[in-house]
Amino acid sequence: MMTVSIPAGWPATEAQARAVQDELRARLVRGEPGPPPGTGLVTGVDVAYDDERDVVAAAAVTLDAATLEVVAEATAVGRISFPYVPGLLAFREIPTVLAALDALPREPGLVVCDGYGLAHPRRFGLASHLGVLTGLPTVGVAKNPFAFTYDDPGARRGDASPLLDGSEEVGRALRTRHAVKPVFVSVGHRTSLDNACAHTLALTPRYRLPETTRRADALCRKALREAAPPEPPPPVTDRAPADPARS
Repeated sequence: MMTVSIPAGWPATEAQARAVQDELRARLVRGEPGPPPGTGLVTGVDVAYDDERDVVAAAAVTLDAATLEVVAEATAVGRISFPYVPGLLAFREIPTVLAALDALPREPGLVVCDGYGLAHPRRFGLASHLGVLTGLPTVGVAKNPFAFTYDDPGARRGDASPLLDGSEEVGRALRTRHAVKPVFVSVGHRTSLDNACAHTLALTPRYRLPETTRRADALCRKALREAAPPEPPPPVTDRAPADPARS
């Protein structure tokens, strides 16, 4: 596990962060299909916070896409690098996530983020941000639809419906388990939406969430516990307090 410093020149205000978002969003690649599902490597990234201690832990877990066996993993811990602002959460996480990815002993392949890509109010969630900075193909698989709307997809695994911002499709609600709440898939960088959904189904043979997310979530929580253990309770004593009159 490595310790990460906030990069010099990292945005400190909402206006600065929005300007960086605008600049990086112009570099998104949306015309590539991405790697075929079930081939090569696929890496999940996730983060866990301890806001009271100003600590964020990130994990990157690489799986063999065909077998879903873990082939590499890495963690990083750092200070939270930006205040909580809806729509700008990537700025709290990116330095530590990048450090975890850099610490992997091999190329990560496709990166699956526990969050959003184009399904974001400014069309630039964590998956897109991370993809542009690394050049890697990325997708976002989120647990909830954020501020967008969708019709409930069919009950069968693999059923899907558009995730909409007005009339614009920004992702899909995808059923990964029969009659279980869908997940919300969106393109990050250098992938298509069809391919992102196919990868998500390949990564969910048993559970609602992708194996990449499940493994990375457990690992980053473990890293956070080790980096910022809870304060121990005060010692318990049976002795009565001293009587000042007898001192």
